[in-house]
Amino acid sequence: MSDILRLGVNIDHVATVRNARGAGYPDPVRAALVAAAAGANGITAHLREDRRHITDDDIARLSEQLAIPLNLEMAATEEMLGIALRHRPHAACIVPEKREELTTEGGLDAAGQFDRLVPLVSALREAGIRVSLFVEPDARQIDAALRLGAPVVELHTGRYAELGGESRTAELRRLADAAALAAKNGIEVHAGHGLTYDNVAAIAAIPQVRELNIGHFLIGEAMFVGLGDAVRLMRAAMDEAR
Repeated sequence: MSDILRLGVNIDHVATVRNARGAGYPDPVRAALVAAAAGANGITAHLREDRRHITDDDIARLSEQLAIPLNLEMAATEEMLGIALRHRPHAACIVPEKREELTTEGGLDAAGQFDRLVPLVSALREAGIRVSLFVEPDARQIDAALRLGAPVVELHTGRYAELGGESRTAELRRLADAAALAAKNGIEVHAGHGLTYDNVAAIAAIPQVRELNIGHFLIGEAMFVGLGDAVRLMRAAMDEAR
């Protein structure tokens, strides 16, 4: 197995800026192409139920124009399943979603929603779409992913990013233990949420993690250094930690 740690760039908040004025710019598809040219290994886009940032047209254009994998983040709904089956992205990451949240809050309860997820995961897999579950670093959730037949889990690093001191150390240990458990059971491990230049190293150093998905921070940094340089700097930080 290659030790290269992949970087997926989430371009949701380029669309957030665009939608703030209802204009056609900045274009998230253009941002995706810039990120790809700067070394991103994949592009992540979350099509929310309320379409607050990424739109259906964005997903269609990303599907047509990207030469690197598209990872569609989606809620576990029939509407989103239909969209995924229509566009056939490389991957679909199933995430929890609430209208009132500013951003995704915590991981999907794959164990508690097991019966609901069974047909959805099956339909995605039958369509040749790689299924990922965005979950907390918890053995119960890893077991649910295994029983569902999901080939990938993305571990939620939001708590790690928010904590400090001994609490952060303990959360990092949880992430490392969950990554080891998943990999031991043949599940590919990704991670993401709240990662920055300052905190990415410890997550990138977990040997079982194969991919990091980072968005909000990179889009924010792009206002100061440009998106290409922001991606290249993150790529360098990840490689150094590896």
